[in-house]
Amino acid sequence: MNDCDSNNQSGGRSYSVTTAVVIACLIFVALVWYMRKYTTPAPLGLERAAERAKALGELRAAEADALNNVGWVDQAKGVVRLPIEEAKKLAEREGQNPSQARSNLIARVEKATALPPKAPEKPSIYE
Repeated sequence: MNDCDSNNQSGGRSYSVTTAVVIACLIFVALVWYMRKYTTPAPLGLERAAERAKALGELRAAEADALNNVGWVDQAKGVVRLPIEEAKKLAEREGQNPSQARSNLIARVEKATALPPKAPEKPSIYE
């Protein structure tokens, strides 16, 4: 009789242990699901996409304006920006005489990269 009683007792224990493990696993899964939902950041959404699209549109408009319209690069030095087609035509015309084109190019580079004059030194307070 002891054999039957011990089988029933160990079977009851194993059932309760199995039940406890299953319940613990379910609680763990529920906690993981809740924490995943709780810690997931909000999606970037349409606001950020619209902001980026607007910035890209403004950038492309500014680039198109710079490529296709005349404008000043440095007005103090007299350096202008030409549209691409006009610049190609000008380069083709100047390319007819290579030595003159080279000297003009060197002069323009020197003019564009010239340093401003040095500021006058501050007089000493003791003079």
